[in-house]
Amino acid sequence: MFEFFFTINLSYEKCLGYYHGTIKQIQVTSDEGKKIRLPAERFRPFITSIGIRGRYRLRLTETHQFISLEKIG
Repeated sequence: MFEFFFTINLSYEKCLGYYHGTIKQIQVTSDEGKKIRLPAERFRPFITSIGIRGRYRLRLTETHQFISLEKIG
């Protein structure tokens, strides 16, 4: 299993495209500097009135299949 940690800070206005499905992917940079693209729909549960903010942990299988995305801070 692979784990990646990253911080994201997107305003609510920027999130509208993700939330409505007009923007399909979000690219983040892990703490180690690896760029990772995720389907925007994975972030929908985390959108609030201020956008998407905080620390997250992404877990993937050995074949890079999605396991989970969780807010950790």
